[in-house]
This record gives sequence, C-alpha cells and structure tokens, in this order.
Amino acid sequence: MTKKLLIVHHTPSPHTQAMFEAVLSGATDPEIEGVEVIRRAALTLSPADMLQADGYLLGTPANLGYMSGALKHAFDVCYYPCLDATRGRPFGLYLHGNEGTEGAERAVDAITTGLGWVKAAENVVVSGKPSKDDLESCWNLGATVAAQLMG
Repeated sequence: MTKKLLIVHHTPSPHTQAMFEAVLSGATDPEIEGVEVIRRAALTLSPADMLQADGYLLGTPANLGYMSGALKHAFDVCYYPCLDATRGRPFGLYLHGNEGTEGAERAVDAITTGLGWVKAAENVVVSGKPSKDDLESCWNLGATVAAQLMG
C-alpha cells in the first residue's frame, strides 16, 4: 500500500524555494519506494489533504520571529478536523529566517505537539543564503521523513 507524504510549504523567496527543492529531492529519491509525495502551498491546503497524508514536511520562512501567516493559516484550517485523526504521524520542519527563528520553531512545536505528531528528524533552520551543507540537510530531512513511511 502506498503511503502519502504531504509537503506543506510557503516559498516566497529564492532561499525558501531552494530549501523546498532540496527537501523534495530527498523525499522523492528513487531508493525510497512506496511513498507518494504530494506538494501543497500552505494557502491552498485543505483538511482533506492533511487527513489523507501519512506524514508531513512543513516549510516556512520565519517572519518577525514567527512562522509565516500562510503556514499558520494552514494549521488554523486543519487543526480541529485533524486533531484526533492524525495523532502519531511523523513530521519534519525546515525554516528560513534572516534573524530570530526561535519563535517560529516554538510555535510549530506547540501546534504539532497539540496534534500529537512525532518529530521524525531535527528541524533544519537556515539563516541567509542556504549553503551546500544547508541544502544537504534539507535533502536529508526529506529523505528521512519519506523513508520512515516505507513499508
């Protein structure tokens, strides 16, 4: 049975786009079998998208020390419909910020803890232009969460 990995992202800048592409590349590595990767821009996410997924990758810039309004909106729309139905599902988070990402990490941790999701890998947090190592960490994040869904 194919598992579904949902990437919920807000990619307003070239830096977040590069991180998104690296996460996607890791999640869709040919060695990972039986996992369908679905991408949704945070502002288009529906509760059905969230409910149908078996795991999640979340990507956002840190704006003024908080997650993007787009990712917050996605959680607002999906939180109560998903509250009991998605407990125990794995997730990963990648964040880009020019300064002060702690508030964004704390907010996502609080929401995912409330949902009962399980952190599948360490958060990837990048400040400024993503380096080769940063993009490799993003690739590893995508691959790690996808691999955990394999049969």
